[in-house]
Amino acid sequence: MATLNFKGKTFVQNHHLTVKYHQLVPKKNQSLTNKISLNDNLIIHGDNLKALKALLPTYAGKVKCIYIDPPYNTGNEKWVYNDNVNSPMMQEWLGKVVDREDLTRHDKWLCMMMPRLKLLRELLRDDGVIFVSIDDNEVHHLRMLMDEVFGENNFIANIVWQARESVSSDTLISLAHHHLLFYTTNKVIIDKNKFEFRLPVDESKFSNPDNDPRGAWVADPFDAPNIRPNLTYAIINPNNDKEYWPPKGRCWRTTEKEYKQLLADERIVFGKTGKGKPQLKRFLYDAKEKGFSTTTWWDDCGTTTEGTKELEKIFGEKVFNNPKPQRLIQKILTLATDKDSLILDSFAGSGTTAHAVLDLNQEDGGNRKFILVECEDYADKITAERVRRVIKGYSKTSSLRATKGSEAISEIASSQAPRNDKKGLGGSFSYFELGDPIEMESILEGKKLPSYLELARYIFYTATGEEFNPKKVIEKKHFIGESKEYEVYLFYKPDIDYLKSTALTLDVAKSLGPYKGKKRLVFAPSKYLDTDYLLEYRIDYCQLPFEIYKLRE
Repeated sequence: MATLNFKGKTFVQNHHLTVKYHQLVPKKNQSLTNKISLNDNLIIHGDNLKALKALLPTYAGKVKCIYIDPPYNTGNEKWVYNDNVNSPMMQEWLGKVVDREDLTRHDKWLCMMMPRLKLLRELLRDDGVIFVSIDDNEVHHLRMLMDEVFGENNFIANIVWQARESVSSDTLISLAHHHLLFYTTNKVIIDKNKFEFRLPVDESKFSNPDNDPRGAWVADPFDAPNIRPNLTYAIINPNNDKEYWPPKGRCWRTTEKEYKQLLADERIVFGKTGKGKPQLKRFLYDAKEKGFSTTTWWDDCGTTTEGTKELEKIFGEKVFNNPKPQRLIQKILTLATDKDSLILDSFAGSGTTAHAVLDLNQEDGGNRKFILVECEDYADKITAERVRRVIKGYSKTSSLRATKGSEAISEIASSQAPRNDKKGLGGSFSYFELGDPIEMESILEGKKLPSYLELARYIFYTATGEEFNPKKVIEKKHFIGESKEYEVYLFYKPDIDYLKSTALTLDVAKSLGPYKGKKRLVFAPSKYLDTDYLLEYRIDYCQLPFEIYKLRE
């Protein structure tokens, strides 16, 4: 595999491992739900690299489909490199706008993308897929970077979609297209379940001109790619005795014996007049079962102009530049998800992905969930507000100008009064802000102590590598979950006096209850128990904050 080299690569290759886990702080006023939960649809405001790391304890290996629309690095977007990487060169990059005059803009862009792609890969399921929107400025670099992160064997396609209909006269060739790089975590699984990655069949293309009792059908070509001697033979049209051979560089789809059986079964037709080349009847019932295999050229999924108009209908004015059309995301979701899939968008922008998820759920009765991450200040005002309005319904006359500041917007968002012009899609979401990092050393000093649940999430995932389920937590019993090997306990409160006075003692060991076949992994500030008792009660003791990583070293 060819290697992509760029300035800063050696410093960002493992940067995702050094990013601290941060608390996810629930925001009730910005949420649209009766009970805020990390298992709800999520909108997270904060740096997407830190937010992705914070999602790992709950969602590692759980996401079916990722769609991201990162900066295209055109030189006109004024994006800023903000990753605090331990390198003097990269420290110089911090906070500086990346424009067309920046001779390192491609290096900075790749340094920004690499750790994010690595965390996104950790969040994907074994049969998960990722689609990345990009244009010609970085598609060549991105393809090589994704080959490195996901494996070149896991590349599926470069889908080209028509992003605009107008033709630009100020360029040599008008670029009306953008790219969707489509990768998976394991192409073997995708190939095995290929019929799951098919689009619904357009029934309008099927008809039954010969009143075939098997129902409507469409004529497919009978030739196929490649040259195979056992699939190369003459076919005689029985209606006019004309002889047909496969086109140059191709062969027939079946052996001659199988062809004769298809002919006997009246599965072969010779064009509308009966005097043409052989074609294969594909029946609607069979097509419905197998679905429609999409192509790498999409000209039926909307344009950025359509996306802008969609957003203007929701807000009553233009609030965002070049939003993706909902039809584009819906086509991706239809192709790559089932009714219970989890979808992640960590460059959420105007919130098109959430809108598409909610719309598709209403259309097919699905229960898909979304996670959006947006770092910009408009995360509440535009991203979340769009989702509020499509959930509850909205008036075509509503606009952000009619409100005075974010407080007024929040007031509108939290109102339960339905809007009249556009019926809501229903649903809910929980809104989180990225909080302080969970720095274990601060426990000893009593500074910025995380909540019990946040520390439990961090400890359970870091120590076991398995998913943390908050529903399993019994705080009164200090129980935070069970992995394949351990029952895990945490003795902690965000209180420095508690931490100074709490220890694993014999009475505490006895209170854990009878041994159930798994060792007990106990996190506590200190212990007053010797090795013999630890062995007797099947306890592996880990002192806070220093021994969280000991099981995974």
